[in-house]
Amino acid sequence: MLKTRVTVSLDPALPREVRALVSAGRFPSRSSVIEAAVAAELRRMRRTRLGAACRELGISEERAMADAGLSADAADWPGC
Repeated sequence: MLKTRVTVSLDPALPREVRALVSAGRFPSRSSVIEAAVAAELRRMRRTRLGAACRELGISEERAMADAGLSADAADWPGC
């Protein structure tokens, strides 16, 4: 897979922790540690934004969206 090279500045303790993860065999390379950490943080941020958007919905809007999703999903359930 094609990768993009980037340069980042990190707190001095972080590279030591990254090297320790690689040395322990948890990751194949320092790049893979950083890539996994960035991907995990981006996923967390997306979930947080989704939660915030859902909290802005009125209860009737939330129920309507949930009901719409349930009726669409019911077709995939065996015996429905």
